[in-house]
Formats: sequence, C-alpha cells, structure tokens
Amino acid sequence: MRLRRLLLLLLLGLCAVSVTAAARSLSLQGSWRIRSGNGSLELPGEVPGCVHSALFQRNLIQDPYYRFNDLNYRWISLDNWTYSKEFKIPFDIRKWQKVNLIFEGVDTVAAVLLNNVSIGNTSNMFQRYSFDITSVVKAVNSIELRFQSPVLYAAQQSRDHTLYQVPPNCPPSVQKGECHVNFIRKEQCSFSWDWGPAFPTQGIWNDVRIEAYNICHVSSFTFSPIYDNHAQEWNIEIESSFDVVSSKPVSGQVIVDIPKLQTQQTYSVELQPGKRIVELLVKINKNITVETWWPRGHGNQTGYNMTILFKLDKDLKIKKSAKVYFRTVELIEEPIEGSPGLSFYFKINGLPIFLKGSNWIPADSFQDRVTSELLWRLLQSVVDANMNTLRVWGGGIYERDEFYELCDELGIMVWQDFMFACALYPTDPGFMDSVTEEVAYQVRRLKSHPSIITWSGNNENEAALMMNWYNIDFRHMGTYIKDYVKLYVKNIREIVLAEDKTRPFITSSPTNGAESIAEGWLSANPYDTNFGDVHFYDYGSDCWDWNVFPKARFASEYGYQSWPSFSTLEKVSTKEDWFYKSRFSLHRQHHENGNNEMLLQAGLHFKLPQSRDPLRAFKDTIYLTQVMQAQCVKTETEFYRRSRSEIVNGKGHTMGALYWQLNDIWQAPSWASLEYGGKWKMLHYFARHFFAPLLPVGFENQSVVFIYGVSDLRSDCNVTLTVRVHTWSSLEPLCSRATKPFVMKAGEAILLYQESVPELLRRCGNCTRQSCVVSFYLSTDSKLLSSANYHFLSSLKEAVGLQKAHITAIISQEGDTFVFDLETSAVAPFVWLDVGSVPGRFSDNGFLMTEKTRTILFYPWKPTSKSELEQAFRVTSLTDIY
Repeated sequence: MRLRRLLLLLLLGLCAVSVTAAARSLSLQGSWRIRSGNGSLELPGEVPGCVHSALFQRNLIQDPYYRFNDLNYRWISLDNWTYSKEFKIPFDIRKWQKVNLIFEGVDTVAAVLLNNVSIGNTSNMFQRYSFDITSVVKAVNSIELRFQSPVLYAAQQSRDHTLYQVPPNCPPSVQKGECHVNFIRKEQCSFSWDWGPAFPTQGIWNDVRIEAYNICHVSSFTFSPIYDNHAQEWNIEIESSFDVVSSKPVSGQVIVDIPKLQTQQTYSVELQPGKRIVELLVKINKNITVETWWPRGHGNQTGYNMTILFKLDKDLKIKKSAKVYFRTVELIEEPIEGSPGLSFYFKINGLPIFLKGSNWIPADSFQDRVTSELLWRLLQSVVDANMNTLRVWGGGIYERDEFYELCDELGIMVWQDFMFACALYPTDPGFMDSVTEEVAYQVRRLKSHPSIITWSGNNENEAALMMNWYNIDFRHMGTYIKDYVKLYVKNIREIVLAEDKTRPFITSSPTNGAESIAEGWLSANPYDTNFGDVHFYDYGSDCWDWNVFPKARFASEYGYQSWPSFSTLEKVSTKEDWFYKSRFSLHRQHHENGNNEMLLQAGLHFKLPQSRDPLRAFKDTIYLTQVMQAQCVKTETEFYRRSRSEIVNGKGHTMGALYWQLNDIWQAPSWASLEYGGKWKMLHYFARHFFAPLLPVGFENQSVVFIYGVSDLRSDCNVTLTVRVHTWSSLEPLCSRATKPFVMKAGEAILLYQESVPELLRRCGNCTRQSCVVSFYLSTDSKLLSSANYHFLSSLKEAVGLQKAHITAIISQEGDTFVFDLETSAVAPFVWLDVGSVPGRFSDNGFLMTEKTRTILFYPWKPTSKSELEQAFRVTSLTDIY
C-alpha cells in the first residue's frame, strides 16, 4: 500500500535539523504507568493513548464498543486517573540554557508535576502546552499528570457559572450521554452524539517531548503563500518565533530556497534576547511558471520543496523544510439576476467550483486506534467516490497533521469548523483565554495547508440561538446574543483575520453569510435558502419527491440513516442482539425514533422483509435500510447538482452538496456512507456515480420526464444522450432513443431531454409505469462517458413483472485485483455484492442489472485469496428479501 508522507509543516518541529548541536530533543512517548484515583488499579499504558485503551490492551476490560459497554464502563471517565513515568536525560542537562516540556495534546484537565514540583496545568484538549522546566529537570526524573474526570470537571464548571444557565445542560436521553460538555474544551462528541457513544477519555493523546537548547531556538514556524493581484506575482509570508536565551543579541542570515522555482533569497536578521518573531517576505521568481494546487478533478496538486536555513552567530545553524503549495480561494457572495439574496460559492484559482462531498467526524472515540492505514483508507475512499470536499465538523477534533497532508496530496478541499457544536458556550475570562490560545495555535498549525479553503466558527450555533432550540426566555435573549458575538466574532474571527489572510471566515454553519453579518452576526432565519449554506433534514416526507428539498445556494448538511452491514455489527454483538427490535438495536440507535423512521421511509417504496427467520429478517432489513438511504441521498444530491446553473421561482444556483456524514465513530446505525473501519455502504457506491464529473440526471415533474446533463469538467465536450426503457420482466431493452450530438458546456447543468410519461410509454409499447424502468447514459462516438443512471416510474413495491433473480459469480484473479463475472436470470434492482469482513471495495455495487452479464472488480485492502472471497461471497438483490 502506498503511504507516502509529505514533509509538511508541523507547527513546532517541522523537520528541524541542527547542523550544529543547537538543540536536543527527547521523546517521552511509549510506556507510562497509569493508576486509578484511589490507587486500587495500576497498569502500563502507551502514550499517545488513553485510559480506556490501556485497560483494554491489558485485558482489564472488553472492547469498549462491545454491546452495552458504553454504559458498563462509565466508571472509567468518572475516576481521576494519574499518568506517571520515570526517565533519564541521555545528555548532560547542565550544558543547556533552556529546557522545555512540550505537550502537543493533553486530554484534558490535568495538573503536571516534574520531580514532585508543580510546573503547570492543562484544561484544553486542542492546545499545545510548553512548560519551562530548566530549574526542575535532573539527570533522572519523574513526571506525573494528575487528571480530573472530564465529566465531573464539566459539571463543576457549570455549577460555578452562577449568573445564568448556558444550555443545553444534557443531551437527549436517547443519546445515553454525559452533561455540560460545553463547559470543557474537549472533543464535544466524546460526551455522546446522535450517532456516537459517550466515552469521555483521559490521557496524553498526542506527542510529548523534552527540548533543550542554547543561544536561541525556533519555537514555531508557519507560512502563507499569497498572490499579489497588483504585481501579478506570488509571495510567501514566513513567520518564525524564536526563544533567544543568549544574554546578547544573535545575528546572522536566513536563506530561503525553492529550487524548482529558481528562487533563493537571503535576509539579515538580528534577534534581541527574549521571545522574538522573524517575518520574511519571499518573492517568487516571476520568470518561472508557478503551478497551482487544484482540487481533485480540476487539475494537479503540485507542491514545491522549500528550505529555510538560519545561519547565526557561533556557527549556529537551524534548518526547516516544508512543502509549499500555491492556490487562491475566494468566497463569492454577490447578487444573482432573477433571484433575491446573494450567491454563495467558492472560487479556487479564479475558477468557480462546485463542492461535492461529505462531513467528517472523528474516526474513533479513541484516537490512538486511528492508524495511518485507516486514515489513508478513509480519505482514499473520498476521492474514489469522486468527492472533492470534506467538512471537518465542529463537534469533533482538529485533525492530526497527517490528515491535512493527505488532503493536500489527494486534492480534497477542507471546510474547517472550529470545535463548537450544537450548544451555547460560556464567555467568562478563563474560558475565553483558553479559546484564544486554542484558535491561535490551530490557525498557525494549519494555515499552510492548501486543502483548507475556509474557517467556520461553529456548527449550528447561530441556528440554535435564533431558532431558540433551548427555549430561552425572550427577555434574556440579549445576553446570549452578546455572548455569541463575543466568542465567535470579537474573539475567534479577530484571531483568524489577524493570523490568516489567505482564506475566508464564516461565523457559523448554517449561516446566511453576508446577510447574517448585516443583521448583527445573527440572522432571524439562518435557514434562508437565498443566502449562505443550509442544513436540511426531513425523514417524514417522501425522499423520492425532489420538491421536498430546498433549492438553496449551498447544502452543507443533509442525509438519511441506515444500518451498517451485519459483518460490521457482528464483531460487537451476540446472537440475541440480531433482530431489528432487540435491546441492542434500540441501544445503538441514538437518534430519536430513528429505527422506525428508516422503516417508514423504506416502506413508502419497498416491501418490507417478509422472512420469519429473525436473523434473515435482520440482515434483509439492514440491506433495505442501505437501499433506502442510498436512493434518498442520490435523489437529493442529484437535485442539488442539477440546480447549479438555473434559477427557478427565484431559487437556485446551488454550488455545494456535502451530505451528512462520511464516516462512523463506532458500529451503529447512522447517516454515514462508510462504516466503522471503512467498509463502503451502498450509499458510498452511489456517491461514486452521483458525484461523477459528467452525470445525466433524470426526474419527473407533472408526468414529464426531464433529463439534465451536469458537468464538472474543465472543458466542453461533444456527447450523445441515449435513453432506454426496460420492462422488469426482460433483460432485452424494449426501446432505445439517442439524441443528436450536442455540446456539454464545462461547469454547467443543462436540460438535455424531456418527454411526457404517457408518450414515452406509448412509444415503447407494451409498457406501464409499474412494468417499466427508464435508464440513460452519455457517450461520444459510442464510447461511454458516464455510467448509466435510471429513473423509476413507480415505487418498486408496485413493480409488475419483477422476477426472482438468480445471480451467479465466477471469481478470478488478475494481479492484485479480483474479477467477479456476474450472470443473472432476470432484471435485478439494487444488486449487492458482499464479502463479509474481507477488507476492500468493489468497482461498483448496489446497481440495477439490466443485462444478462456484468463484470465487477474487487480491490482488496489487504492480501486475500480467491478461495477466501468465494467462501465469504454473498449476493442480494431486491426480490431476495420478499
């Protein structure tokens, strides 16, 4: 597997190479001791890691995700744990003027002691902490972190906030969560969410090390490529923070070198003692063409190696290396002819781009279980499904550097929320100071990544306040509005604007953007489809009816639930759990009435499973929820994509579709298209089609079938549309019609074809709504340009002539890929190929099979064999569940 890592900036330690021994570093990762509050339990634990993982690794608890263990193990997060370690310094500590203890991530509230001396406290999971230990450190040392229970700490902080309530106090009971998460700067979903469990972890979740240095040291390093429109040239602003421990000024030169851009510049510097900042402006050679970074599907992700060498007094040399990318981003909010309100779309390098993708949540409740391999698998699955954007949602974490490096490399644009979600927050001085440190650190750490195209202050908090989710007395609303502006506008926004000139800042999501600003940062109706972005959920209406969906400027959240596959659930459940109304099934569902909503939505168009065998009925129901989810999100996404170029009744110009959600945090029903561990649900296979760069979209309006062509391509292309009609009872098409060749314009959605349904049925003969299905595709010179799409003329529970399909597969191997040659006895809707727990994905799945044979490829993520696949293989189509 290719796991190539880019050298990208890490705020502190970006590949620092000392030519002279300017500094020494000692990692404190590895084995620590962990003990419970009363000392009754003591065990080894790995750092990075957490208490839950340590207990599991020593077989003191089961898998926390097994069955009801999220309830059974509440005691872990209610205890006050201590991490300790003894270590030797492998160099003569007396020879160094300054020694710091650095924590890149502590989760969350802890007192830090070195050699029984208190050296500081931590209270923010998202901050970097640096403690001066020069006067405390010895040749042999003991370190302790005395943690407080995050649950008890949050409750105490809430009690101490006596002036007024800061809602919500607790999550809905169906989430089985902990209370007052808004009072602790910690992963908000760790106290539970409507798709995840409550596991409020404690531990050292990121790097910890000791740094010793003389003379001076680069304590942080960041940069921003900026395009000068007036001079029409690229510049790079570089900022280096120094800690000068010399008693005298330190002078020397800085040499910045970007070989492939034939750019080398030298600067003189003089650093006075103390904390100093060096700012450099590097002008890129105008005679060299700079290749810009483009999102996936729009160009290459070209980056350039850059080195910065500080040659200072006393032969001190400090070298930094980074990958630098060049791109511009603009958020365009301007009037649209024929429509009230303003546009809301992003331009990358001057090109309007439709953002298509999903929302990212933490990949595990326990970050130490998120391996590089898993991260790569999840992000590779994003681009494999033709997505170009992820929104890093504000109730999780600011992801690790590797996440953003992979997004840079893969061309995935990132909408980056700050970590505030679905709550109001306190604004007392201690909380605000902590947020200030957090935001400044995260912006400096992340701003060099071209993948991040916007910052967003929070998730849904403008809506929560203005739609009054928490039933605030109107007389007190002014206090909460003042707090909102203080936190997100006067604090977070001011920091972002000061630190980063290269990308826009949005106060919330959803928001009305410029209109929210005009209304004093909070709109009376944050869901106004004429401005900004919207979040839209409707589980009761018929999702096959496109009229349900908002013709908004940008849809940044929408979706439907489904259950993960049986092979995923099986690992954390037992036989008595395997039916739809089991205690386990109800426990795992954290969205109120979610299991019933799935069946009600599925029942609108499909017959519900009929088997009397409980296990068979459970597996069939899982399959049907995935069919329902895939078809619902397909219909909604295609509606947004075909709305990009038109205004209808004053609505339209939709330029983004990010469904909720990409991935799962555990094995449970959710809105995700990737199951826990990365297995593709049917929705993810559908996304590969409905996010394709060239797509025909069919829908009905007043008994007329319309087919649009949607193009995300950079250039026009000549295409032909072919429309076919099949009867459910025959593998031979009943009739076929091709249009004359036409030009499909780049970056547009246009109407290609329309025909009344009665005329279509008459033309094809021997056809009714119930007995026929329409399919269509785009081609050029008989070469397929798009995959075939389809439009159902009736609900499938009313389909006439649909027969039980007998589908066989012959499996063969070609290199690392496996070939599945399928043959069917009848037309088969929603053909689902499954190989259980064998990791990998198919080239297509969940498809409508209208030909007798079809070849599908399987791409394994780990070595497997033909015999293993043959043993695991199961195929299901819709009629199998009746």
